[in-house]
Amino acid sequence: MANDQDALLAMGFDAARVQWALKATGNRGLQPAMDHILENEGKPVPELGAVSESAPSQRDAMDVDDDEDAEALKSLGLKANDVEAKSIKCSECGKVFRNTAVAQFHAEKSGHQEFEESTEELKPLTEEEKKAKLAELREKMAEKRERKAVEYAKEAKASEIIRRKAGKDMGSIKEEMEKRQALKDAEEKKKEKIEDAKARAAIKAQIEADKKARAEKFAREKALRHGEEIVDAPAAPTAAAASSSAPSGVAGKDFKETRLQIRMSTGGQPYTTTLSSEAPLREVAEFLAGQSLQVDVETVSFAQHFPRKQFTKSDFPKSLRELGLTPSAVLIATPQ
Repeated sequence: MANDQDALLAMGFDAARVQWALKATGNRGLQPAMDHILENEGKPVPELGAVSESAPSQRDAMDVDDDEDAEALKSLGLKANDVEAKSIKCSECGKVFRNTAVAQFHAEKSGHQEFEESTEELKPLTEEEKKAKLAELREKMAEKRERKAVEYAKEAKASEIIRRKAGKDMGSIKEEMEKRQALKDAEEKKKEKIEDAKARAAIKAQIEADKKARAEKFAREKALRHGEEIVDAPAAPTAAAASSSAPSGVAGKDFKETRLQIRMSTGGQPYTTTLSSEAPLREVAEFLAGQSLQVDVETVSFAQHFPRKQFTKSDFPKSLRELGLTPSAVLIATPQ
């Protein structure tokens, strides 16, 4: 057994498969073990304890009972006879096997069921035949590895195609989402520009009105100092300014919302908001208190330059429409 094992290991066979083959063939020699290894190429190696030794098939080479030998032959569809059998032959493919163990493995692998006893004696392999068998086995294993490599490459290629397609689909979805977001951002920027332009125009108009008011005040004070006659400014521009800030009549009633720009008397960035025309002036004070910590709803007061008007605490319950602030107005807030 040791010599057979050493010979098989020297031929390059795996140690676990060598032990499996020797035990499965009942340690009957080098040729049965090699046949077993070739027959079971590619099969997983079982636990050695679970491998049962095969029963002998050749009555002249085995020390077993006639009943056991007959049972082994019967499992392959054979009947014992008086002719001395040297081997077992597969009637379906013509292969000749040294013993029933190898023949049974062939039957399990190929599905062949027809076997017959043969007087053909299988001679032990010569060194050249062993080398040829080993080369054949290695060639088969190389071909098997190559087939697996080709199959793996095909699977990898198919997976890569699927991955690229999925990535392309995700890229299209992402691109569409980015495009929609860009359009949304552009629309928002456009609205912001319009709002900023309106706010700048209102601030510019307020600055001009303040400059004009200061000029009128300066002229009046100068006239008083020099005892000159005070000449009031033309009524038409004032009326025009009043009509621009608070339209009267039916037109003023048509506006459901009022846009307000609120400037702090202490300076700083003005605040803008849009409220319902029916909202009370107190709601403007509450909005401003929410924007600035220096504003108290109960103490803040509002004024309007054009037309010049001061709103008191009694005006807080009145609506923006009643106070003539629709559709838009500029208020000056003074925190107390």
